[in-house]
Amino acid sequence: MQRRYSSAAMQTSYNTHPKALTNMSAPIAQAAEAAVARTSAPAHHAGAAKWQDFLFHKLTLAFAALVLLILVGIIGSLVVGAWPALSHFGPGFVTRIEWDPVNEEYGALIAIAGTVISSLIALLIAFPVSFGIALFLTEICPAWLKRPLGTAVELLAGVPSIIYGMWGLFVFAPLFADHVQPLLQATLGQLPVLGLLFDGPMMGIGILTAGLILSVMIIPFIASVMRDVFETCPGVLKESAYALGCTRWEVVRRIVLPYTRIGVVGGVMLGLGRALGETMAVTFVIGNAHKLSWSLFAPGNSIASTLANEFAEAEAGLHMSSLFALGLILFVITFIVLAIAKVMLVRMARNEGVK
Repeated sequence: MQRRYSSAAMQTSYNTHPKALTNMSAPIAQAAEAAVARTSAPAHHAGAAKWQDFLFHKLTLAFAALVLLILVGIIGSLVVGAWPALSHFGPGFVTRIEWDPVNEEYGALIAIAGTVISSLIALLIAFPVSFGIALFLTEICPAWLKRPLGTAVELLAGVPSIIYGMWGLFVFAPLFADHVQPLLQATLGQLPVLGLLFDGPMMGIGILTAGLILSVMIIPFIASVMRDVFETCPGVLKESAYALGCTRWEVVRRIVLPYTRIGVVGGVMLGLGRALGETMAVTFVIGNAHKLSWSLFAPGNSIASTLANEFAEAEAGLHMSSLFALGLILFVITFIVLAIAKVMLVRMARNEGVK
């Protein structure tokens, strides 16, 4: 009965208001057109997304290729510039001591020794200091001191190297010659073999001074990396160790260091790479003497300081080519250091996977 009534009512409505139903067809048609537009929009959007993805892929590929091209260009220019000296002196260029622009006799041993020794001294001093700074900031430092002290460490990393060199030459070197070098010579200099390293005139500048200035420069880099790495250690691991009765040192040695050792090695190698390529600070305090001596007090030279001192005045020929050869050797040394660091990181990761 109700269904019949509804049908009759609809028929009566249509007979009485045919225009109303006709007017209702316009919104329905518009809705249908909008639905068709919505169904066709994803196809158009998919085409645009494909082009965007294609352009993004090619653009990022171009950036990556640009880095490789720059690297290949640097290596190529160094090899081309160094080839006359390397072909003239042969492999013995690396082991030759002479550096005589007047007689056109050149060798890289003094500069290589100064670079490696000063960098190793800097690393030996900077690593424990940086480790202590990072450990204090993450495990011991009170909350009110953590932020200003961490900011101060980061600000030291932004000080220009020439400022370190000026401070080292005019402030540190006189104090080092008057107070530290006599103490080292009176104590360590009296030992049978080790005393050779602390013999000679006490001028305040030399290989040891360059190493100390470099250590001050790379401490902020290593400490910042170590601090960030130590903070990644999950707090639940440390709290569990404390709950078992471990001391703070045991937590650091057994929990924090095993968990973060890959990052620690990376930070140390970053600091070493920074020390190997440092120029201005080392040029100020190393002495710039082409001499090879057992004493760390004696003036010496490094690859970077040799390039800084002589590149502007070098004449075309063997002198300029020898400087290019020094630059190529510095590039190879840096590459070897980074390769060793990469191998160490891969082995650590592999050992962790085995465990």
